Formats: sequence, C-alpha cells, structure tokens
Amino acid sequence: MFENLSQKLDSAVRTLKGKGRITEINVAQTVKEVRRALLDADVNFEVAKQITDEIREEALGRKILISVEPGQLFIKIVSEKLTALMGGAVAEFKPQGSPAVVLIAGLQGSGKTTFTSKLGFMLKKKGQQVLMAACDIYRPAAIDQLHTLGEQIGVDVYAERENKDAVQIAKNAIEYAKKNGKSIVVVDTAGRLAVDEEMMREIAEIKASVQPSETLFVVDSMTGQDAVNTAKTFNERLDFDGVVLTKLDGDTRGGAALSIRSVVEKPIKFISTGEKPETLDIFYPDRMANRILGMGDVLSLVEKAQQVFDEKEAERLNKKLIKNQFDLNDLLSQVQQIKKMGNFKDLIAMVPGMGKMLKDQEIDDDAFKPLEDMIFSMTPKEREEPSILNASRKQRIAAGSGTSVQQINGLLKQFEEMRKMMKQMNKMQGKGGRFEGKSKRKKKR
Repeated sequence: MFENLSQKLDSAVRTLKGKGRITEINVAQTVKEVRRALLDADVNFEVAKQITDEIREEALGRKILISVEPGQLFIKIVSEKLTALMGGAVAEFKPQGSPAVVLIAGLQGSGKTTFTSKLGFMLKKKGQQVLMAACDIYRPAAIDQLHTLGEQIGVDVYAERENKDAVQIAKNAIEYAKKNGKSIVVVDTAGRLAVDEEMMREIAEIKASVQPSETLFVVDSMTGQDAVNTAKTFNERLDFDGVVLTKLDGDTRGGAALSIRSVVEKPIKFISTGEKPETLDIFYPDRMANRILGMGDVLSLVEKAQQVFDEKEAERLNKKLIKNQFDLNDLLSQVQQIKKMGNFKDLIAMVPGMGKMLKDQEIDDDAFKPLEDMIFSMTPKEREEPSILNASRKQRIAAGSGTSVQQINGLLKQFEEMRKMMKQMNKMQGKGGRFEGKSKRKKKR
C-alpha cells in the first residue's frame, strides 16, 4: 500500500535535500512534484491542489532552525498536512446501547462480510458478547460465509434462511441478542449499488428500525476515486458515522485513503488487510502519514506484538534465556508468534527505513516455511540438542522437509549465532547488576 506514492514523495523531497535554505524556486519545484505524486496516487484533484497550496505557504512561512535541514523541515510539513487531510486525530469507535448495534453497509464485493467477522473478533477480544446478524438475503453464499467465519472466531451468528425480509431479520436479531445476553450486534447487510433505489431504501429502513449507534460504510480501497464518489452518494442517504477501508494489501494507489475524509467529511475508523481475523486495525492518521513518507510506524508494530503476546510463554522463555537453554523449540515458538502479527511485508514497512531499503525486493509471507519444515522434521531430542545432528540425521531431515543439507547447516549456524548473542547479553546484564551494586555502596560511603 502507498508504495508508489512513498517513492515519488521521497523523490520530490530529494530536490530539497542538501540545499542550504528554502527558497520560492526550490519549494515551487518540490511542491509541483508532490502534487504530481498525489494525482498519480488517484487523489482527488481539488484535494491535491488544496494540500499542496497549504504545504507551499507553510514551507515559505516557516523559519528554518539551524539544526534542521530544509529537506527535513519539508518532510515534517508534508507529514502534518497528510495527517490533517486524513482526519488529524483518531476517530472514536464507541458503540452504545443494550445491546449496542453496529450496522455495516457498502457496495457489492467491498468485503463487508469479512469485515463483519473481523470486527466481531476484535470486539470479542475486548470482552464483548458479540452476535453477528446475517441480513444479506440476496447473495446465496452470504449466510454460509458468515457462519463459517463465526465458527472460526467463536462468535454466534443469527440467520433466518427462509425469511426474505432483511428489515425483519435485523429486528429479530436484536430481540435474540437481548434474550441471550449479547452486548453488541454487528449487522451484515447486502451489497448494493448507489443507483439501485430499492436496495438503498432497504438499507435506510434497516437503519431506521434497529437504530444503530455506529453505521460503518465499507469501501474497497482498490477502486480509488470511484470509492470516494460512491461513499459520498451513500452518505447523503445513510449519514453513516465512519468509513472502513478494505483490501489495503492489494494493488492500490492509496488515493481513497487520502481523499475520502476531505470529500465525504466522515472519518476513516478502520483499515483492513488480508483475510485473517487479526488483520483489522484502528486508523491512525499520523501513523499512516509516517508510513507514506517512509518513516515507519513503530507504535502499530508494538501494538500488533502485544496482541499476540503470551505472558506465560514470555516468562518461560525468559527463564530459559537466563539459563542459556534456548533451543529450536523456542525458536519455532517465536516464529509462530511473529506470523500471527499479520502480513510480513507490512510488518517490515513499519520499521523506520526498512520500507525504502527493501522496496525492490519480493518478501514472501511464506519466508518462514522452510525453517518451520526443517524443525518439524526433527525429533524432540534433536530440537532440544541440535549438537547431536550428524550427517545422516541432517540427510533424513532434509528429505523430510523438502530442503537441502546446506539449508539445515545454515539454520544451525544462525541458531548458534543467536545463542551466542543471548549468552553475551546475559553476561552484560549480570555485569550491569554488579556494577550498579558497587556504585550504590560508594555513594553510601
């Protein structure tokens, strides 16, 4: 996501790098390139013009501190303007009611049903008793899809297969939720076209009947400016509370994310990537601006890590590290924790500078698969004591994992280097502790 835009913005700002000062001439040249980059990313023309005019005025109006280079200052200004363009602050999502009702609307194929399950999973993790209501009576597989997703995440689904009245199904789902102690109902509706008057009237009736505290409009970000125009039309009829951008891991230029807040005047509340339940994130305008400018997103990376963080597992691992007993089972466990965090390429892009370094490299989500296959092909004893792996054992493991003896030797070499580093860290921590004790005693004297 935003890969081309990031590269073009970096290229535009490069014209200011190394300059001694900001002038009207070099700012005009840079702003022209920024505007071109935004338009190429399918940002609305009026929005692109407005933001670049503001960037130019801000750049020429600011005094440059001695310690700040013109290029750095310009990046800061662009970051501030992109953040403001996408809404400034994070938009709150606080469904209220007993039960609280969240209505999901959007075009056909925008990813509403998948988003419904992701939102249900997110709310469940926060302690909510969630019910998902299947109110798409037109797509034959919609009810089955929601049931399958509900089973995967452990969330109940309310459906009436014979009933062809979506409004009544939604109302019945609310009543079911009240009787069964559900705290929140997420209503999945049928995809519709903005020009389909009958379908638009139906979604408006559903909203009127269930009185949702949050109405979310799901947008396929791969449709670019068309998504923005459709959202505007839907908002005129539904007056929704926020936007959800889906398929941000696809071949998208990012224009919808940058334009939609300004054109529709409704905040982006969630962004969705991939198919896994965990791949739903709250939208932070400042973090997204930093990612677009190649500055990383460490906060989101930390939050993703915390979501899959297992406190007991971490405590167990810490004890093994202290005793220098880290083995291949532990390495496998850590790899599997990392995989739960989401798309590997997106994770790397959150590390400042890594996105630019790896922009031309293909990063496969199955990068860890050979490593996992090799470890799975070992006996429990071999995982605990890799030193016993002789030539015949390695050949057996290579045959079982579909890898080569060279790959196994590479794994073992990297693993030994990891163990050495961990051992050194333990020694340094030990010395630090003793040093601190001595310094305290000196102070007492």
